[in-house]
Amino acid sequence: MQFESDRMYRVRSVAEALDVSVATIYRAIESGKLDALKHGTGKGTLRVPGQAVNDYINSCAGSANNPLPAGQASSADDKTTQEVA
Repeated sequence: MQFESDRMYRVRSVAEALDVSVATIYRAIESGKLDALKHGTGKGTLRVPGQAVNDYINSCAGSANNPLPAGQASSADDKTTQEVA
């Protein structure tokens, strides 16, 4: 999925396109993993540049393809182990 690089997107639109919650997109913005611009004063609104979304998708895909170092279990593995025990 590619977003138009020169277009600005609403947070909700990005979330819907990626099939994740709006909260997930806000967390990505707050953590600095996804760039966004604030428009207006006070509370304002956030807009996400298309290029930033494309970069975020690429970084997520890269992370998903990197296996964990030997001897390290993911949090999902920990949960499964705890449920079985």
